[in-house]
Amino acid sequence: MQLNRYEDIVSVTRLSLFDRFPDGRPRVPDDLLRRMREVTVEEAWGVVKGHGYNHQYEGGWLNIHPGRVMVGRAVTAVFAHTRPDLHEAIEEWGRKDHPAGFHNSWVIDTLVENDVVVVDLFGKVKEGTFAGDNLGTAIAQKTKTGMVIHGGIRDLARLREIPDIGIFARGVDASGIAEVTLIGLNYPIVVGEATVLPGDVVLGTCAGVVFIPPHLAQEVVEKSETIRRQDYWGQMRIREGKYTSGQVDGAWTDEMHRDFEGWVKRQG
Repeated sequence: MQLNRYEDIVSVTRLSLFDRFPDGRPRVPDDLLRRMREVTVEEAWGVVKGHGYNHQYEGGWLNIHPGRVMVGRAVTAVFAHTRPDLHEAIEEWGRKDHPAGFHNSWVIDTLVENDVVVVDLFGKVKEGTFAGDNLGTAIAQKTKTGMVIHGGIRDLARLREIPDIGIFARGVDASGIAEVTLIGLNYPIVVGEATVLPGDVVLGTCAGVVFIPPHLAQEVVEKSETIRRQDYWGQMRIREGKYTSGQVDGAWTDEMHRDFEGWVKRQG
């Protein structure tokens, strides 16, 4: 039994031209991830939806650190309600490489820096708590990013104290994880209304979470940077009294385009 075959991951992410991790996930460059932190969820959503990717956004989260921006590459995992024969088979397979811990810790064992663990626990909160403060600390230490859990978390007070981690979940419960079985690692998964592939760029903010296909990541970043330049220039010209807000917000004249392009060149 294999949960993450290299050739399968490459096949479903074939549009990515970036290098790949040993597990096959696209390795979107760190520089693009750094620049992605300045992108809004709405800007990213506009680009991916414009390419026909209509199911890449999910909102309505319990966001533990709403002031933080989370960006990283998706490591996906999917769980199912426990069935004894299936659970026994998964246990037999997984214990070869993971002698300790429950199935959630197996997922965490695979993480590297700039990963975001994205977990489909089918919205289960009670006994669907993927991580508490101990596993949350491990995720923070390994990834420096965070987690998106379509399920529950526990130890909320302690999780809030972990620095430099974003946490999106469906709810909080005091129970530990139970009566679930890991059935897929780095598989395509469904998180609410969003379809997520391993290696997607995860952008999480106070506005929700958007999952960006790797081959669209550069376009998302560059379009956002262009919008920010245009906004800066337009607000500057409004303050100077050169153009009105209606002119800046409306269709630009040829003169305005020339003015903007000249300003951009002067800025280098």
